[in-house]
Amino acid sequence: MIELNDSSGAADWAADWNEISEGLRKDLGAQIHTQWIRPIRPGSFEPASGALNLHLPSEFSANWVRERFADRLALAWKIVRPEVRSVTIAAAPRETDAPRPRAVSPAAIAPAPRAPLADSGNRISLDPSQLFTGFITGQSNVLAFNAAQRMAALEKPLFSPLYLKAATGQGKTHLLHAIGNAFAEVNPGARICYCPAEKFMNDFVSAIQRGDSMAFKARLRGFDMLLVDDIQFIIGKNSTQEEFLHTIDAILGSGKRLVVTSDRAPQALDGVDQRLLSRLAMGLVADIQPADIELRRAILTARIETMRMGEVPEEVIEFLARTISRNVRELVGGLNKLMAYAQITGQKVTLPLAEEQLSDLLSANRRRITIDEIQRAVCQFYKVDRSEMSSKRRARAVVRPRQVAMYLAKVLTPRSYPEIGRKFGGRDHSTVIHAVRLIEDLRTRDADMDGDVRALLQQLES
Repeated sequence: MIELNDSSGAADWAADWNEISEGLRKDLGAQIHTQWIRPIRPGSFEPASGALNLHLPSEFSANWVRERFADRLALAWKIVRPEVRSVTIAAAPRETDAPRPRAVSPAAIAPAPRAPLADSGNRISLDPSQLFTGFITGQSNVLAFNAAQRMAALEKPLFSPLYLKAATGQGKTHLLHAIGNAFAEVNPGARICYCPAEKFMNDFVSAIQRGDSMAFKARLRGFDMLLVDDIQFIIGKNSTQEEFLHTIDAILGSGKRLVVTSDRAPQALDGVDQRLLSRLAMGLVADIQPADIELRRAILTARIETMRMGEVPEEVIEFLARTISRNVRELVGGLNKLMAYAQITGQKVTLPLAEEQLSDLLSANRRRITIDEIQRAVCQFYKVDRSEMSSKRRARAVVRPRQVAMYLAKVLTPRSYPEIGRKFGGRDHSTVIHAVRLIEDLRTRDADMDGDVRALLQQLES
């Protein structure tokens, strides 16, 4: 086993970690990165098994990171160091002797823990990179975006609080930081605090244990804008709910601004005091729906322009937008991984490379569409009989729909060319390959064909 704290190659491992850490900061945002990722340290490496031990300051933080980011950390290390085959995440062992010097660069040293809700000027825990200008809008999120902008304007909003409801990875935290940053621009003297609900709860409990609860309350209610993320995490915590209720009353009663987010509507927060529910629902509840395919395309295009890491073929953008549909965070994360791998290996970004490197993510997102479903949809769309999918007829009115169905079968299912051929009247795999390549080519030259395929894709994936 190689101890990476004091080995001759420790600086190289630290440099690699700096590179990985910076990539995760861009993917996850500064808030999560600062609190959970930056404190990670490479501890030791076992060459025989390829196991890399990563250490965090506490058991709590190790468990939190392990549950949420173990796979992502393992993948990042494998890309940078192929000899790493797995990672373990644990609390750093306690040292009884004086700590030995560690060969790490200054950028890799985590800052000392700060007091709860510690001040950093008038902006508390805001991520300055999360702005309205970087938030791509579409039909699914335009209401929430417009409401967020109104909340951030200098004029008094027509509603308060603003409640942003969205599933994981759809952009509600981005909007929360964007509100705070925009309000700070138009009102430089305003005191603004971003606080995850879980941190609110932990800080409140810590303040009680220290006998400092009055100071905690006074500091919290002194903000001009309070941004509370993932309010669902206070469910079942009666004392925290009571304190949060009083905080809401104090903030709203003094004309200050409150924005909260959750993964569910206020009425769906089981185990929450009815008084608190009524406060949360008294303003505007803005729903962020999952991004549709048009918005996913726009997000990918904007991200590629921002990254400036080379060209991405249109067919790859279309493939990612169509396939990674669960949430925006996975979509952007998949693109980042693909671009990073291409840059590290010197390969061009292609559709086969995307399918290879993102296979796990694509599999998790892909709805199980059958070839029978595809054939039924194509026959209905082109108004041909279902039997024509397997017939030997070669009339253009029959052949073209059959080729489109073969193309969709390859794009939307994991079936091989021979398997697809068998579902189309026992045709040879070379016939399927020809059909797929032909439709791919026609989509680039024939707007009507591209429109037909897009319409069928949207129908089958909805």
